[in-house]
This record gives sequence, structure tokens and C-alpha cells, in this order.
Amino acid sequence: MTSPAPQDLVVTQAMPEDWPVVRGWAVDEGWNPGLSDLPAFFAQDPGGFFIGRVDGTPVSAVSVVNYDAHYAFLGWYLVRPDLRGQGHGLATWKTALAHAGTRTVGLDGVVAQQDNYRRSGFELAYRTARFVGCAPVAGIPAGVRPARAADLPTVTAYDGVCCPADRPRFLAAWLTATGHRAFVRHDGDRLTGYGVIRPGHDCLRVGPLFADTAEDARALFTALMAEAAGRQVAVDVPETSTVGVALAEEAGFTPSFETARMYTGPVRDYALERVFGVTTLELG
Repeated sequence: MTSPAPQDLVVTQAMPEDWPVVRGWAVDEGWNPGLSDLPAFFAQDPGGFFIGRVDGTPVSAVSVVNYDAHYAFLGWYLVRPDLRGQGHGLATWKTALAHAGTRTVGLDGVVAQQDNYRRSGFELAYRTARFVGCAPVAGIPAGVRPARAADLPTVTAYDGVCCPADRPRFLAAWLTATGHRAFVRHDGDRLTGYGVIRPGHDCLRVGPLFADTAEDARALFTALMAEAAGRQVAVDVPETSTVGVALAEEAGFTPSFETARMYTGPVRDYALERVFGVTTLELG
């Protein structure tokens, strides 16, 4: 897929080898992208990543990842700073959105772009705050253990309850990516939550943190902090999760910036009350 655009911009689907330059732009914006995220991102929808070039040089990017026939997620909306205001971003955006077809599209938008997203048909669902701080020293609570390969089917089923779409290809890569550490909590044979911590450019990142109850969330959060003890950690917490906010604040974390989860239309019912930490702002 290609699209001609202003000032000789050409937008094409991106390959994994195209994305390190985009990741560099995200670093410059202070987004703290994960160091090993890329394989999991492309595993979900290899055709959902777009890059704009002028004379062969990358100048813009956006991803629109299709999860199923009804839902897609938009992220990585970036334009090289010295070339903003020339229409490159909008042209790339339009090409990428076409990839979603008639699906409802979600995104986590920074404050500066939220009015633009509203004009493009996105409506606010809830706000999210990124909390950052030094992980306290902790031990792994009873009932929590590192995830194993055999846990993948159960974790995938649980994850589907907590998200607007199933994402088995993403999770298969996310749980096993280099540096990613996943923990699960059980009540007998029943999974009651899971969480992942991974290395980022500036600090470790938690996501997701999904759990049945406040007790489950606290136990998983404590295990993730035990994994990160003494290091800087970031977690993106929905404003709807008073427990998630409390966990971050009790750990001494402070809010650094805000985003808004927005959708272009309806999404399937899912258990937002179980979301104590968003998986990733780039893919939902």
C-alpha cells in the first residue's frame, strides 16, 4: 500500500527494520519505549505499521494494528520535529487509518493532540496517568509465581476478559520477549491475575497489571516491584482504578504525564475494573 502526499511524501507499510528510527523519535519525546517490544508489536499485525518518507528519508510514522474484525488500535503517531506542520503526519495518519477499515479504533492520546483526535471522531473513554518512581524492596507474596510456558492459554483467556479484543499472537511474544518478566496469581487452580514488567529506554515499565481484586492486584504489584527493587519503574494507571493509583502512590511513585483512552465507536464489553495498569500506550 502506498499513498502520495504533500511535498513528495510517500507512505508505505513499514517493516521491522524500519522501526528503530521511529523508536528513536519516541525516545526523544520522552515516551520511554520498551527495549524488546518490537517483535510482539509486529506479531499481532505485521501490516499495521506505516512510515512516511521524503526522498527515501523517514519523516513520519503511525501504527494501526488490527486485533480482530471489529477492533484496531492506533499508536506511534510521530513526525520528525523539524518537519512538523507540513502535512506529513496527517497524510500518514489517513493512509494508516484506512488499514482499519470499518473497525472501531482506539488510542491513548497525549494532551496536546486530544482536540485533534476529537475532530477525527475519537471520543474520551477515560484518562490514564503515568506514575514513575523507584521500586521499593519487596518479596514475592504467597500465591504469586513467575509465569511458565504452560500458563499461556490460561493467561490469554484471562487477558481477553480485560481487553476490547483477544490478542493471542501479541501475548505469545509479549510474555517471552527478551527482558520481559511475567507473574501470575492463583486461587487454587483459578487464575486471578497477571502482570508483566519489562525494560524500557529510561526505566522499567509495568504492563499489563490485570487482576480480579484489589488484593490480587496488590500481590502482583508487589511481585513486580520485587523484580525491580531499587530501579526506576513506570506504570500507566487508568483514572478509573483508584486501587491502581493507590498502589503507585504507596510505592512512592509520582505522576509524570497524562493520556486519554479514546475510541471512534463502541467496543465489546470488557472488565475495565480489572485493569490496574495498561499494557502499553502504543498498542493498548
